Amino acid sequence: MLLHLSTWPEVETYLTRSTGLILPIGSTEQHGPTGLIGTDAICAEAIAKGVGETTGALVGPTISVGMALHHLAFPGSMSLRPSTLIALIQDYLKPLVGYGFTRFFFINGHGGNIHTVKAAFSETYGALAAAHLPKADQVRCQIASWFMCPSVYQRAKSLYGKQEGSHATPSEVAVTQYVYPDSIKQAELTPAVAPSGYPIYGAGDFRHHYPDGRMGSNPGLATPEHGQQLYDDAVKDLSKSYLEFLARA
Repeated sequence: MLLHLSTWPEVETYLTRSTGLILPIGSTEQHGPTGLIGTDAICAEAIAKGVGETTGALVGPTISVGMALHHLAFPGSMSLRPSTLIALIQDYLKPLVGYGFTRFFFINGHGGNIHTVKAAFSETYGALAAAHLPKADQVRCQIASWFMCPSVYQRAKSLYGKQEGSHATPSEVAVTQYVYPDSIKQAELTPAVAPSGYPIYGAGDFRHHYPDGRMGSNPGLATPEHGQQLYDDAVKDLSKSYLEFLARA
């Protein structure tokens, strides 16, 4: 059940049986010569929809632009400042809490979001308490990154070994190939496995050390078939995690 394809009476009825909401969050940033700029949002949205279908949960609109300031030396990349993303999450959640939602499960597709989103949770708890909203003290938020699911990690390790890398990975590219098979991109990757090991600072420094945008990865190994397997793994693991999250006091 998707929030944007629902009516307000349907949402009101949903709240009589559940106060949980799944929110996909990703990024709009470069993913090397063959990875789609929307990769992180595409993966998070597709997997969130799968979890929603599996668990009967309502799925909110995707937050498609995340914290990706270090990718801005590559054309097409976009980013929110950490402070903007924190404010955005607060603005998303406040009215939803007012309607009666108390459990917010963020399915994340971008590693750069994690620290900022956790900070947003802390600020949101404080803002809700200060606003004296009913049930504010019952609100719980959790972020779950699909690429960190145990089943996904093991499959990626089995399929790609050390060529998985940490950005523009074959696993995330494979999921986008599964979701959008008509948008598969091909390019010569030189070297096949990108360099790795440099810390992340500003955008210019990032492009200097990672000139084609990849970090230790070989996305040339990706296939749509792999993508379906990784998608299925993520949906299974995250469905279990979501139901456990709902069951906690």
